[in-house]
Amino acid sequence: MKNLRVKTSVLALAFVSLTVMSCKDGNKEEHTAPMSNEMHVEGDHDHADGMENDEMDNSVEQASDANQVLADYMVLKDALVATDKDAAGQAGIKMESSLRGLNISSYTAEQQTELKDIIADAAEHAEHIGKSEMDHQREHFKTLSKDMLDMVAITGTDGKMYQMSCPMYDGGSPWLSMEKEVKNPYYGSKMMGCGKMEKELK
Repeated sequence: MKNLRVKTSVLALAFVSLTVMSCKDGNKEEHTAPMSNEMHVEGDHDHADGMENDEMDNSVEQASDANQVLADYMVLKDALVATDKDAAGQAGIKMESSLRGLNISSYTAEQQTELKDIIADAAEHAEHIGKSEMDHQREHFKTLSKDMLDMVAITGTDGKMYQMSCPMYDGGSPWLSMEKEVKNPYYGSKMMGCGKMEKELK
């Protein structure tokens, strides 16, 4: 009888143990499924973040491209202020390259249409500046400056920039500057202070 009771007790314990372990396994399976779903959701979220990051990277790249065009323009403007034909020519060639490489894909369809026209015209004038004499460089610079004003109206600027104007050159001619002080690119040292600051661009 004693042995029978011991055997019965052992069997009962074994049965209970198996039942408990089975329940635990079942719980594990039940918990595994939601975790799998959570991982899937996180994966989608990561993918969405990746797309957002790509778009942000694209915007940053385009802002950088536009800033490079403006930086090249400023080098050109300074060369004209100094009446340095060779430096102006090199700056014109560099600016043409920057303009043709300008990425505009993140702008609206309407803005892209406008920017394409601006870029095409500006690149043509920059190209002419690259191979012209000083007088012609300044003529092309006037139209190029108008193109840059139109571009900035769409792309904006990274920092402070000023719209300047010379009332004497060709009935009035604009240019962009990083400083308020007038340094005339149309006349250089002949009439360095001719002109005024029209407005601050943001």
